[in-house]
Amino acid sequence: MTGTLRVLVVDDSAVNRRSISDMLAEVPEVRIVGKAANGEEALRLVHVSEPDVITLDLEMPRMDGFTFLRILMAKKPLPVIVISSYSQKENVFKALELGALDFVAKPDLLVPGDLSIRNELISKILVVRGQHKLKRPDPQFLRTRPPSMFPPAHAPEPSRVVVIGASTGGPGALMEVIGAMPEQTDMAILIAQHMPEKFTRTFAERLDRRSRLSVREAEHDDPVEPGTVLVCPGLRCMELVRGNGGLRVRVFPPASTDRYYPSADRLFASAAKVIGQDTIAVVLTGMADDGAKGALLVREAGGHVIAESDETAVVYGMPRAAVDNGAAHRSLPLHEIAGALVSMEKGGPAPGNGRPAEVV
Repeated sequence: MTGTLRVLVVDDSAVNRRSISDMLAEVPEVRIVGKAANGEEALRLVHVSEPDVITLDLEMPRMDGFTFLRILMAKKPLPVIVISSYSQKENVFKALELGALDFVAKPDLLVPGDLSIRNELISKILVVRGQHKLKRPDPQFLRTRPPSMFPPAHAPEPSRVVVIGASTGGPGALMEVIGAMPEQTDMAILIAQHMPEKFTRTFAERLDRRSRLSVREAEHDDPVEPGTVLVCPGLRCMELVRGNGGLRVRVFPPASTDRYYPSADRLFASAAKVIGQDTIAVVLTGMADDGAKGALLVREAGGHVIAESDETAVVYGMPRAAVDNGAAHRSLPLHEIAGALVSMEKGGPAPGNGRPAEVV
């Protein structure tokens, strides 16, 4: 997508509508084509103003944001950036599962001139200009898993550790990958998902309810065990270390040199150093290039690197960077990644229907 981005602002607060519109109006590439106070009005304006992207509040009268999302994604899927307060974390992830592209956390009430979310909002709006994929949400993501009758059998140490990096579009992508993994596995999974503080715990809990594996937000010195998934806390970095009798994670504040956090590069580099060829790095959808340098270290250490392919990545920034620098062994569409991980669990090759990674 090139040229001017047409934006529809949807929020029941007149103050918020004005504040968001004023922030975006400063950007030459953006044009505000409509403002709506509820979902009904927003649906009408979608057809009248033909926006390229929508900013959406979730709690509105008459028709709330969830109902609006369901109807929009069924009839005319468009990129939606949810703008929600820190107190509405569960609502944010419900909206992402319904098809929203990303979210921005805001104070409970924006005031004119408040710049606390400006840069993040603009960057996420502008990403729509790049390549993006929209698909109707898979109903399986909206169901919780039945409780297991038997606890998974744990080996003392995982056979391999899967390290995953993701940003924009990552929550939905991770839901698909982790949700497709079998309950019995000798691998452990560590995730660096770019996400604000206070949201990662809720995301991990939601992912836990929708997968067969045990998922939780990581804490410093947590053991890395087979069949478990650890999500790096927001505004922190996570590294794999060996100590206290086995593999563990180190969770710590980012350094001034860290461009992104949670940092996929830091996570990948630590796994390459500690377990080398037993590392599988997966670079999922996201802006910029986090993970590319760390993935190259994984490859050089004898590990395996998978980049999500252009055909499914919501934003083909992070995966492309891992392809461009020669780190990725294969580019696979999202729906094939879990199968590739299962195939490689005991040292087998990735499925042959994926294509070798190449610059596209």
